[in-house]
Amino acid sequence: MDTGRASRGLKLGDFRVHDRLLADCHRLGTMNRTHLLLHRNAALPWFILVPETSAVDLLDLPAETRDRLVAQAAALSAFLKTSLDCPKVNFAAIGNLVPQLHLHVVGRRPGDACWPAPVWGHLEASSEYTDAELTALRTRLAEAVSLESPDR
Repeated sequence: MDTGRASRGLKLGDFRVHDRLLADCHRLGTMNRTHLLLHRNAALPWFILVPETSAVDLLDLPAETRDRLVAQAAALSAFLKTSLDCPKVNFAAIGNLVPQLHLHVVGRRPGDACWPAPVWGHLEASSEYTDAELTALRTRLAEAVSLESPDR
């Protein structure tokens, strides 16, 4: 069964980020073998973490890797709350459309584009991030969550 990891996506060593994720997101960089993406829709801050693993489900990861990934999601959650003023953070590992393991960390605010509904199926097309906004966000994330350059 082709899960898309071997033949599609951005190749980094033997690891590839799935094409669908790359089409829907901006690559921001890496955090200790986890790729940080930002959903293109700028209606709300929606991060996606893609760990360098062949595991398909979060709960299938070795404990050390799973703990590191959850700690990275927690760091993003803190960033969303303190730096981007999001009082609520949604966290999910669904992966029904994209078979590659990835985690969603989404900043929410009362009155946002689809509040209080979930983002899936309720977020309409909106503006995209500008290059200046992406650069500023990368700089802030580098300090807050030890984000490394996307060109590693």
